[in-house]
Amino acid sequence: MRGTTVRTSSARRRTIRTAGALASAGLLVPLLGAAPSSGAARQASDTQLQGAFASASEEYRVPQSVLLGVSYLQSRWDAHGGAASVTGGYGPMHLTDARTALASAPHHSEGEEDPRGDTSRPMPPPKAEMPSVPSESELPARLKTLPRAAELTGLPAAELRTDAAANVEGGAALLAAAQKKLGKPLSEDPADWYGAIARFSGADDEATAATYANDVFAVIRDGERRTTDAGQRVELAPEPGLRPDTAQLRSMGLRKAAPGDTECPKTVSCEWIPAPYEEFKDPNGNPDYGNHDLADRPRSQSIDSIIVHDTEGRWEGVLKMVQDPTYVSWQYSLRSTDGHIAQHVKAKDVAWHAGNWYVNAKSIGLEHEGFLTAPDTWYTEAMYRSSARLVRYLAKKYDIPLDRQHILGHDNVQGTVSSTIRGMHTDPGPYWDWQHYFTLLGKPFHRTAGPKGGLVTVAPEYAENRPVYTGCGKPADTCVPHGSAAVRVHTEPRDDAPLIKDIGKRPGGQDSTIDVNDVGARLSTGQQYAVADRQGDWTAVWYLGQKAWFKNPRKQPTALDAKGWVVTPKEGATEVPVYGRAYPEKEAYPAGVPVQAVSPLPYKILAGQKYVIGDKVPGEYYYASTFDTAGHKVVRGKDMYYVIQYGHRIGYVRAADVQVVRSTS
Repeated sequence: MRGTTVRTSSARRRTIRTAGALASAGLLVPLLGAAPSSGAARQASDTQLQGAFASASEEYRVPQSVLLGVSYLQSRWDAHGGAASVTGGYGPMHLTDARTALASAPHHSEGEEDPRGDTSRPMPPPKAEMPSVPSESELPARLKTLPRAAELTGLPAAELRTDAAANVEGGAALLAAAQKKLGKPLSEDPADWYGAIARFSGADDEATAATYANDVFAVIRDGERRTTDAGQRVELAPEPGLRPDTAQLRSMGLRKAAPGDTECPKTVSCEWIPAPYEEFKDPNGNPDYGNHDLADRPRSQSIDSIIVHDTEGRWEGVLKMVQDPTYVSWQYSLRSTDGHIAQHVKAKDVAWHAGNWYVNAKSIGLEHEGFLTAPDTWYTEAMYRSSARLVRYLAKKYDIPLDRQHILGHDNVQGTVSSTIRGMHTDPGPYWDWQHYFTLLGKPFHRTAGPKGGLVTVAPEYAENRPVYTGCGKPADTCVPHGSAAVRVHTEPRDDAPLIKDIGKRPGGQDSTIDVNDVGARLSTGQQYAVADRQGDWTAVWYLGQKAWFKNPRKQPTALDAKGWVVTPKEGATEVPVYGRAYPEKEAYPAGVPVQAVSPLPYKILAGQKYVIGDKVPGEYYYASTFDTAGHKVVRGKDMYYVIQYGHRIGYVRAADVQVVRSTS
C-alpha cells in the first residue's frame, strides 16, 4: 500500500498527549516503563490516524464523531498519498486547493467519437473548450478551503496537503470556525453541529448543504469501521439515537436551488440547468439544431440502460459545454465536492452522449466530475453516494436491472460499425470503483454458484488490485500505482504471455497494450463471462472470439463463480456475426425513413464459444434527424437480438443466429 505520513504538525505539535485522548480513540496504551511488543508497536502505528482525530477533536473542541463523519463522507478516511481529488481536494478531510491541483490536471480520455452516433445526422466538431484554471478570486469558496485552513491553524499549505494528521487538524479548525460564525457554542453534542457541517460542504444552496449534512449524520448514526489506503484502522462508534438541529440551516443565508421539474429522488440535491433545444444555422448557413432530440420515452421506446461517464473537466466548464446548443448533451451531471446533481435533459428525451445512436435512444447518461487518466484524482464518497441514489431511483422508475449489463461505463458502449470502434471513448476507466458503487446500489457482487456454474463475475479486491498502466501523462509514462477495477487477459495462462488482440481496435492484428485508455484486453468489475478453461491459478473466458486467460488464484480470487444463460452459435453454424447496434431489417422501414444498414462488426462468435446474455430486444431505430419533431418515428422490426458481454464492450447478436443454453458445465 502507498505510504502516507501520519504525524502531528511541526508548527504546532498535536501530540497525543493524554491517555484520555487515546482511550477516547479506542487505542490500547502500554503501561509506563513497559517496552511494547512488536504487535503493540504495529497497533500503535496503524491507529495513528484515529489518534489524530482524537487530538484534533480535543484541540478545536469539535466532537470526534463529527470529524470522523465528515471525513468519511469526503474520503472514507483515505489520504490518497497526498494526491488531489478531481476538484483539488487533499487528505482525509478533502481540503481543497484548486489552484495547486487543477493547473496540472489532464483533460480528455481517448476517443474521437461522434457523441450522437447516427450517420443520418452526424455531429460537427465541438466549439466549446474547457476553460483554463480560473484565478484565485474567480474560484468559489468550496474550491479553496485548504488555504483558509492554513490561515486558521498556522500550518503550511504543503503540510495540510501531504500530512494526514495536519489535514484532520485543518478540517477541525474549519468546522470550529463555521460553528462560531453561526453563533453556536463549541458543544460536545454532535446534534448541535448541523449548520457547521452543512457549511463545510461548500454548497451555496440549501438543498445541497442539507443533503450533505444529512449524509454525515447518517454515517454517525450507523457508525463505520475500515482500514484506509495507508493501512490505518479507523472506527466511528454508532450513535443511533442522534437527532441533529436541522433548523440551523434556515439562518445560514444559502440560496434556494432551482429544482424546476427535475427527475431526482428526494434524498439528493438536484437542480434544473437545461441543455438548449435550439434551431440555428451551421457554418454554411444551413439549418441545424442541438443538442439533443425530443422524444416520448418510455411510451415510445424503453429505457434499458444507464451510462456512467466522467466529465474530463471541471464543473463550471462542464456546465458551459452542456449549455452549448451546437454540441453534446447528457441527462445529469454530478459534482465531486458535495455530490450535487444538475439535470439537463428530461429522461423522456434522447441526449447525445454515448457515441452510439441505438444506445443513446435507449439510455440515460450520467457525467461525474473527474479525469480518467489521473488515477489519484479520486472521487469523493459524497459523489459516489449521490450517484448511487440517483441510479437506484432511475432503475426503479424505468425497470432497469441493477447489473453490469444495464449499468454501463461509457467504455462499455460498442462502436456502431467497424469504422467507429477505434474512436469510442474509454471513460470512466479502470479507476472507477465498480464494487463500491454496486455496494452502494445495494447489489454487491458475490459468488452465486460453485466451480461448475460455468460463469465468472469479475470482482478483484479494488485496493489490492494494482495493474501497471501507461499513458497517464506522456504515452510511455507509467501511471501512479493505484487500486483498479480492471483485470487483464492474456493469450496463455502466464504473466508474460501477450495480451489478447482486439481486431476491431487494431485491424492489423497488433497486440493490445497496457495504456490506460486501451480496453482491448480488459475485464471490468461486475462483468460476467463464460468460462472456457481453468489451469491452476488461471481462468480462461470467451472474449472477443478468443480464449482469454486471467490470473484468478484461489486464495485471492479476481473473479467469483456464477451461473446463468449464455448464447452459442446454432447447431451447424461455424460462426455468427456480432453487431454494434440492434437495428431492424430493411423491410421494417416506412416510406420517408432512410433504411439503416445492419452492418456486422469484424467480430465473430465461433462454434463452441459462449457469451453471457442480457436483454432480448427487437430491432429498433429512432429516426430523429430534424428539429421539427413531426417526422420523428420509432421503427421497430421483427428481427430480435440478444445483448451480450462480448469483450470489454457489449455487443449484439441476432436471435435467429444463436441458441440460448444454461451456463452450467
